[in-house]
Parts: sequence; C-alpha cells; structure tokens
Amino acid sequence: MIMETPRKTKAPKTTEYVLHMAKEHDVRFIRLWFSDILGQLKSVAITIDELEEALTEGVGFDGSAIEGFVRIDESDMVAVPDPNTFCLLPWRPRENAVARMFCDIKKPGGRPFEGDPRYVLTRNLERAAKLGYTFYVGPELEYFYLKSLDDPRPLDQGGYFDLTPHDAASDLRRETILALEEMGIAVEYSHHEAAPSQHEIDVRYTDALTMADNVMTHRLVVKEVALKFGVYATFMPKPFNDQNGSGMHVNMSLYSTGDGDRNVFFDAKDASHLSKAAKHFLAGILRHVREFTLVTNQWVNSYKRLVPGFEAPVYLTWALRNRSDLIRIPAYKPGHEVSTRIELRSPDPACNPYLAFSVILAAGLEGIEQALEPPPPTEENVLALSDAERHKRGIQQLPVDLHEAIELAESSTFLKKALGDHVFHSFLDNKRLEWSRFRARVTDYEREQYLPRL
Repeated sequence: MIMETPRKTKAPKTTEYVLHMAKEHDVRFIRLWFSDILGQLKSVAITIDELEEALTEGVGFDGSAIEGFVRIDESDMVAVPDPNTFCLLPWRPRENAVARMFCDIKKPGGRPFEGDPRYVLTRNLERAAKLGYTFYVGPELEYFYLKSLDDPRPLDQGGYFDLTPHDAASDLRRETILALEEMGIAVEYSHHEAAPSQHEIDVRYTDALTMADNVMTHRLVVKEVALKFGVYATFMPKPFNDQNGSGMHVNMSLYSTGDGDRNVFFDAKDASHLSKAAKHFLAGILRHVREFTLVTNQWVNSYKRLVPGFEAPVYLTWALRNRSDLIRIPAYKPGHEVSTRIELRSPDPACNPYLAFSVILAAGLEGIEQALEPPPPTEENVLALSDAERHKRGIQQLPVDLHEAIELAESSTFLKKALGDHVFHSFLDNKRLEWSRFRARVTDYEREQYLPRL
C-alpha cells in the first residue's frame, strides 16, 4: 500500500440528498446494514416508500436475535441509517435498483447502544478528536478463491505478483474493483498473493469509520463477484495447512485537526522520519497487542496463521522495513510526509473491523498520553534468532491459540475500557464458547494420526 494523500472526508450527506438520489436512480429497495459483535454483516430491506421515515425515525428490530447484542427481555433496538453511506449495489439490476446504507444502532428513545461495534469505534474516534487527531487507516485484505464451498481447491498454482496464465482470477479482481469503485470505494492496486489462488485488493486509505464500513463492503463485494463467476471466495485466515494464511495488514497514521491537516507521525529531522508521537503510538501498540489480539484475530483458525515459517508475525518487534516483524515502518518514499505510517501486520481479514480499529487506536493513544518509548528496532530476521536470544532481549510472543488470547483479554483493563463493558463481556462470552466447542471436537489430524496405531 502506497498511502498517498488521505482521502478527505466529504461534506455530510443529508436526508434530502438520499431521497433525491433514490428517486433519480429508480431505487425500489434499500438494504440497511449493520454489524454484529463478530463483524458479520446484518441486513434488513425496506421499500422506497419507507425510506423517509427510516431516515428520520429508524427501523425497529429484535436485538436479542443478533449475536452479542442484548437479552430477550431487553430486545427492542432501532437501526438508524447513516445518509453518508448511501450507494447503489452494482450487482443488482438498474431497473428497480437496490441501494444500501450502514446504520447506527440506538436504544428506543435515541441513546446509542453500547453494544454496537460502529458506536465503539465512533467513541474511540471521539477520544482521538479531543486530543486533536483524525485516525486514518489503510488495511490490506488478503483472501482465497476456491472452486466451490463443496470443492475447496484453489483455482491456480500462481505465486506473488504472478500474471497469466497462472493468475486465473484476473477477471474476478477486475470486476470486483469496478464494483468497489462504483460504490465510491477507491482502489489503489490488486495482485496475486504468495499462496495458490490467494489475492489482495487494496483500497485507498481514509478515516477509520469510513474504512471500517469499506472493509465490510469489500468482503461482501469480493464474495458476490466470485459467486457471479461460479467460484467461492473466503477470508478464512488459514484455509490450507501448507500455505500462507491471509492477513489484513493495517497501515495507519494520525493527522492533526488543528494545523493544516498535518501527518503527526512525520518528522523530517528524525533519522527514520518518525515523530515522537509516532514512536509513542507504536509503543502503545506493542504494550497492549497481546491483550487485543483476541479482537484482531478472533477465531480458532486465526492462530493457525500466526505460526513461524508462513510470513505472518509471531514476535513483538518492530523495524524500519523488515517484514518479519510485528510492526514495520514502510519506506517506499523515505521522507515523504503523507507516506509516513505504521503498519501492524498481525490482524487477519476475518476480524470485526470496527472493533479492530478501535483497540489499535486506543492502544496507540495511550502510548501518546503516557509518552511510552518503544524498544530499539529489530532489523535482523527475528525468526532466525534462538529462543535464548529472544528471551535475553525480552522479545515476547503473540498468543499461540485462542485460549491464550482469551486469558490475556480477560484480565485486561485496557481492553475493557477500549471496548466498553457490554462488548467486552459479550465478546469474551462468545470466544469462550467457541474455544469450548473446538476443544471438544475430534479433528481429521487426530483421526489420521491415532486411528492407525491406537
């Protein structure tokens, strides 16, 4: 990701704008989207006749039926559409067109629902704004194309940046990019990734709330276009034993809201062009990443990716370019202010982007507020160091499985503050249940290893 000038936030759209655009484009149905606690997209459709009322009063639904929301005795919730997110769905017919809007979830009476992941991110962004910052992010989502869900074989045996004939999915990426851009999501570039049938489409970085909405849209568009071509797309972190998993490297920077929209992470006088604020932010992430890995890598399968030997980071180190570290400082354009950023390489594309961006930002802001200092950069290959050398240097490791991630999160006052009580406890309850079910499950590995000899 090059990360040129950030995509500026446009002037807020109004109810009148949405009604005008819906009429102009012959919109008949509007899908109201929101996320459950795990980042699964939820949708309710209304007709054009209900649009104006929905924009002013919201649409009621049963919150007890949504993962991580509320109990059955407190189930009434209201989805309030955000006019800024109105756009047409390009894979639907133009006649009697279908549009979508993301929603904020409210309680009856209009108060924000603390269990809404979009609200969790909004609250953390408001904290940044009070400190004078706007948080920009640019995630790099990797994914796989498979022949079908029932036949999960890759489409090709291509590798990193391979072109035809090995890259059988060029047309799928092309159609996906066209659909994303038609929905107002600017794409920087796309390419074949390292593993067979693994791909990446990078969207231009923007403010974190817009980007979280864009990630939710990105994942759906990739899947919709794949279905159109008769194949299956998956953002599962590690589909194959012997291949790299799929990551979601998160490029990030803070911009000052008070002095000309300046990149706070840039310092022309520093040897690495990193400001003190950037280093404090980086130190905050390193301090809390083990605690928030449960959020950025939330599935049992996520930890099959976070193992040595498959390019995913394992150890808590940072460097100026080195790709074996958890955090790196990309140097595509040294000394170029708008390209200066921090790249966190551990998250995967199956996380909830609202919660992931929330905990990353909260950790970084704490680093700035407490003026935390990072350790020296580790420029050699940290994977090649011995266990004794890593121990001597005090280099810690990410959680090795979901169980360890849960234990680290349970005792984290930082994570509880970043997510809020409701999401913190609901998320942990869900993950404990997932681990309990996985722990009791007999796997193919066990049958292959033990049935022949036990």
